[in-house]
Amino acid sequence: MKTKTDKLTVLISEGEIRNRCRELAEQIDREYSGDSLTVVIVLKGALMFGSDLIRLLSTPVKFDTISVSSYIGAVSSGTPEFHSQLRLDLTEQHVLIVDDILETGATLNAIVNQFRKSQPLSIRTCVLLRKEISRNINFAADYVGFDIGDDFVVGYGLDYNDDYRNLPCISTLDSTV
Repeated sequence: MKTKTDKLTVLISEGEIRNRCRELAEQIDREYSGDSLTVVIVLKGALMFGSDLIRLLSTPVKFDTISVSSYIGAVSSGTPEFHSQLRLDLTEQHVLIVDDILETGATLNAIVNQFRKSQPLSIRTCVLLRKEISRNINFAADYVGFDIGDDFVVGYGLDYNDDYRNLPCISTLDSTV
C-alpha cells in the first residue's frame, strides 16, 4: 500500500524509455527480417513495455501473455510460480519473451526451459531492466533496455504490492514502512 512515507526518485524518464523501446524494436526487426515472431509478454510487470515494443515492430507478430511470479512485496521467493499457460503453439516459431526485469534470472530461466519443450525454432529474451548484480543462475538476456543498480524500482509496469505500475517512468522506491 502507498504511504506518505514512500519516496520516489526518477531513475529513467518516460522519454528515455520511449527512445530505448524504439531502438530495441529496430534491432529486433533487423534480426528477424523476413521472419514472423511470436512475442510472449510476462504479466503483469512487462505489460506496458511489451505492448509499447510490439507496436513499434514492423516484423509480423503474434503475441500471447503468461503470468509467472516469484515476488511477494519487495522480496523474491526464489521459486517462479506459473499462474497461466499460453494459448499459442510455439512449435517451429521464433519466440521472443518480454519481461520487465532480469534480477536473479530464475523466472526467465524457468520460462525458457518450459517453452523449449514446445520445440520452437528459436527463443530469445528481452528485458526492460537488467540489474547489475551477481546471479546464482547463469542467465543472460538477448536484448536489454537499461542496466541499473540494485535499487528497488517501480513504474512503467513494475510495482510494489501492485502500486505504482501506472507511473510513466522508472523510479526508485524508498519506503520507511
